[in-house]
Amino acid sequence: MPTFPALTSPRTLTSSEIAALRADFPILHREVNGRPLVYLDSGATSQKPRSVIEVEREYYERENAAVHRGAHTLAALATERFEDARATVARFVGAREDEIVWTSNATEALNLVAYAIGNATAGRGGPAAERFRLASGDEIVVTEMEHHANLVPWQELAARTGAVLRFIPISADGTLRMDEAARLITSRTRILAFTHVSNVLGVINPVQELVALARSVGALTVLDACQSAPHLPLDLAALDVDFAAFSGHKMLGPTGIGVLFGRSELLNALPPFLTGGSMITTVTMDSAEYLPSPHRFEAGTQRVSQAIALASAVDYLDHIGIDRIAQHEATLGQHLVVGLNEIPRVTVLGPGIGQARVGLASFDVEGVHSHDIGQFLDDRSIAVRVGHHCTQPLHRRLGITSSTRASAYLYTTEDEVNDFLNALSDATKFFGVNA
Repeated sequence: MPTFPALTSPRTLTSSEIAALRADFPILHREVNGRPLVYLDSGATSQKPRSVIEVEREYYERENAAVHRGAHTLAALATERFEDARATVARFVGAREDEIVWTSNATEALNLVAYAIGNATAGRGGPAAERFRLASGDEIVVTEMEHHANLVPWQELAARTGAVLRFIPISADGTLRMDEAARLITSRTRILAFTHVSNVLGVINPVQELVALARSVGALTVLDACQSAPHLPLDLAALDVDFAAFSGHKMLGPTGIGVLFGRSELLNALPPFLTGGSMITTVTMDSAEYLPSPHRFEAGTQRVSQAIALASAVDYLDHIGIDRIAQHEATLGQHLVVGLNEIPRVTVLGPGIGQARVGLASFDVEGVHSHDIGQFLDDRSIAVRVGHHCTQPLHRRLGITSSTRASAYLYTTEDEVNDFLNALSDATKFFGVNA
């Protein structure tokens, strides 16, 4: 059984508690370039506690078998663990078990929805799928801050169906122009796809306001929850979204596992995206009939060990308390913004000091490429993300080609943020811009 660090405070994480839980993460104790690792790239992928690593190993050692396919003991045990994992993740995000579909990652989950709607538009799915069918002149609305994973699939769907893709612009501080959202979401809007938290700006979007706009015109809503599920309390039923996607590897879980949430009546009406074994009821040489959700979207051999390990990661987050994690990261996010604003020639992207944001901050150093900043920081054993963060249109809107991002998580300390800020100040001096 996994063990968890002892916690004392019902509110925020204390420094002693953070030190205790850091002991659960083996990689945090290694050195890079002769210095202790400072890992500030959790927005890209999180590190894993020992309990998650051990759960996956133990599954392979004791219970490994194909799920839903055998009557022997191991098959029954594996299937039970697999479905128990689904129930655990469902509870964590306020969903029903039949509303949770396993995918390889969030990108696949978003593509699943887009391509299944395309299949419905092509006439698949029968009368139940009629609600999803798009026609020329119908509109899909996204935002200017979307990750490519929640933009390119909708571009492809628009190209295949004749629908028109529109986007909600951002304001100078990185927040969505809600006046423009109200103007753009009309009776022609069939789908509204948007991120809960921007992976570049750190801004938390007003989900309920956006859903209300979509509901008023009968549009479907698709939420990218990749940067919210690991960091904020998430109740998908309360948010009233139709679909949502998030990845396991960003929330202490393994790679190779993602989650698609969909309201059960919608999932059961959607035609499948991938077809083959395990998602059918009857197959003849001429046709096939499909299982209800979620299994109709889980063709082929499944991500069994990964799902079980993700459930262990959710147990870990539950034990710490996602509300306490959110408060800890909000504090670190403000510390990042305040510190970055004190360094000359550094521009923070997104909300300013005192405005709500999660525990990440992206920034531009005037006259210095983000890759050069990243290499300087890496020499100091500080891991950050550099590049366009799969948001080229957003960076283009901001007038830059790339940025550097520091992102925290539950195991990040204030001292690590200070180490990063001091190293960045040294970097600006090294490159001659902090004069």
